[in-house]
Amino acid sequence: MPKKVKKVVLAYSGGLDTSIMIKWLKDNYGCEVVAYAADVGQESELKGLKEKAIRTGASKIYIEDLKNEFVKDFLFPMIRSGAVYEGQYLLGTSIARPLIAKRQIEIAIKEKADAVAHGATGKGNDQVRFELTFKALAPQIRIIAPWREWELRGREEEIEYARKHNIPIPVSKSKPYSSDRNLWHISYEGGVLEDPWFEPREDMFILSVSPEKAPNHPEYVEIGFESGVPVSVNGKKLAPVKLIQELNRLGGKHGVGRVDIVENRLVGIKSRGVYETPGGTIIYAAHQALETITLDRDTLHYKQMLAPKYAELIYNGQWFTPLREALDAFINHTQKYVSGMVRLKLYKGSCSVVGRRSTHSLYDPKLATFEKDAVYDQKDAEGFINLFGLPIKAEALLRRKK
Repeated sequence: MPKKVKKVVLAYSGGLDTSIMIKWLKDNYGCEVVAYAADVGQESELKGLKEKAIRTGASKIYIEDLKNEFVKDFLFPMIRSGAVYEGQYLLGTSIARPLIAKRQIEIAIKEKADAVAHGATGKGNDQVRFELTFKALAPQIRIIAPWREWELRGREEEIEYARKHNIPIPVSKSKPYSSDRNLWHISYEGGVLEDPWFEPREDMFILSVSPEKAPNHPEYVEIGFESGVPVSVNGKKLAPVKLIQELNRLGGKHGVGRVDIVENRLVGIKSRGVYETPGGTIIYAAHQALETITLDRDTLHYKQMLAPKYAELIYNGQWFTPLREALDAFINHTQKYVSGMVRLKLYKGSCSVVGRRSTHSLYDPKLATFEKDAVYDQKDAEGFINLFGLPIKAEALLRRKK
């Protein structure tokens, strides 16, 4: 028997893993289990969660609406950073985990629990994201990870365990892939998707239509930004959550935001994931376009160098770290003048920037023009090129002599 635990707060989604963990924790630790579910935009997945948790053995359940905090304190900083993991993944699952774990710790302290538990597997990234947050915010609390302890060795055995103990689960052997949904995206992995050659069935997707079934005419959308934060859609100011929802609707309508990738997990395993991020894809494209006219060259280039590191910190669960906070200080300063409007064209799965403007724009038509101007003397370029190219010329002359 493991060391005695009196009360544990379990991060509970109602999915396959956490559905069976309430009973498993009670049986193996003899403890009281308090379930906790974070509402970060799952929508229908939260229906019936309270009744299910209590019916399967939880003493109580917290269902916390964290959507507004999710957008303002996690998504917006990520957007401003430009973070994209391995050039494609917009970090939808990754960025939600530190918020979920943060609130879990707060509840554990409120409940005077001596342990917290999560349903992440021992092969994945989420175990790291949850546990690094736990360690950063409450290093004294015990962490239980059933996937690293129990005798069950896969989803097939989990399903059998659930059936044996009459625990209702949302998956079946005929549909074994798992999904994770929040306001920002939906991810799909596991089961049939573990074969990287397998093309996902169209009925799997929820947020978007296929490009083939998208409207035959493009739709234009204008996004307004203030200091790097999206604040309006088509001239209408929207609250943070509503803004993401509206852009998800528009992007999904036109088949925007689907990616199918094989990524490198922190633990060293390659993993195939399929993601839908329609609104996020639009916002990232717009934000990047606005930065091109509002940031000077050196700041823009340096920020673009830091973005992959910021993405890595999110992906690896290192949100509550001094480095992420230090990077935010730099990023926040760069966003001071990233305000303006971006126009995009949505069509058959594509999202193209077709216009950008800002009162803080550094773009000067008088300098950029190929026509005659009185600002830039093209003869000055000769001296600049001679000086800039001097090291190249000097090396070439010396090598020729040798």
